[in-house]
Amino acid sequence: MNWDQVKGEWKIMKGKAQERWGELTDDELDQAAGEREQLEGLVQKRYGKTKEAAKEEVDSWLSDVS
Repeated sequence: MNWDQVKGEWKIMKGKAQERWGELTDDELDQAAGEREQLEGLVQKRYGKTKEAAKEEVDSWLSDVS
């Protein structure tokens, strides 16, 4: 699955993202609206990760849901 597909199916993917990162709120995920950089920023901020660690975690999540 590529990121364009994630954006196109964000309502479904949002639930999968919330399963992975339970501390992210529905509002935060709605604001991300399937934008990769927004999701990485949320993961970085909420979980206190570095930018690179957040990117790697989002990459891992994308591999898991594909």
